[in-house]
Amino acid sequence: MVRKSEAATYTHGHHASVLRSHTWRTAQNSAAYLLPHLKAGMKILDIGCGPGTITVDLAAYVPDGHVTGLERAADVLVKARELAEQRGLTNVDFVQGDANALHFGDDTFDVVCCHQVLQHVNDAVGVLREMRRVAKPGAIVAARESDYGSFAWYPDLDGMEDWRALYRKLAKFNGGEPDAGRMIHAWAREAGFDAASMACSSTSWCYSTKDEIDWWSGLWAERTVASAFAKTAVEGGIATTEELETVARVWRRWGELENAWFSVPSGEVICRK
Repeated sequence: MVRKSEAATYTHGHHASVLRSHTWRTAQNSAAYLLPHLKAGMKILDIGCGPGTITVDLAAYVPDGHVTGLERAADVLVKARELAEQRGLTNVDFVQGDANALHFGDDTFDVVCCHQVLQHVNDAVGVLREMRRVAKPGAIVAARESDYGSFAWYPDLDGMEDWRALYRKLAKFNGGEPDAGRMIHAWAREAGFDAASMACSSTSWCYSTKDEIDWWSGLWAERTVASAFAKTAVEGGIATTEELETVARVWRRWGELENAWFSVPSGEVICRK
């Protein structure tokens, strides 16, 4: 059976403000829950790899194995391949593909993982089924997804909740689920994994230093008015340009506040096939 291509729209797009966030991610700060399960000779598939910063880190954990990064956006893979070359890694490659219809055979990989992907897809359970299909018997399928409803910040500046409400509305309009972090264990069970074979956890990114707050508030201010987020919001009738500019100003004001702090919790699941 041939699965249809992804129907949802990636809310953030690949604007420079988005890639600044993605290239900050490492295996250590974004996949620590998975690292203890890795062994030297494993064959790993990283779905939705983006610019490849997590992918190339994983390759260093399996020196006698191999890691494949898969991404729908071909342009981003240029950066991923450049990064692998800079690191001198020869056990990693990057391919363009659709997670709804993986072009790999059954029982191919020792680990199949994704990071901040399922929240953006139209059929998260279907993607997890595909991940399960290409995993070997006894292999690991792992996912980590943020939960926008659980984001927390200080101080609670007027307008910040308006940003969250806007984002949640736009994500759902695009066919995604912004609160995926709390749901991935249930999606995994629907995809065929037994609860006894699953381990759930939750970790957070936390931004608290001046440099971190400047970076986080600045990239969201820019993303709100200059990325695919803005284009889709206006074209979809979710927000006007003026409303988006107001949200961007709120982010900049918040970033200037003393003692600003932001937490991004994510749900995690490790499944055994």
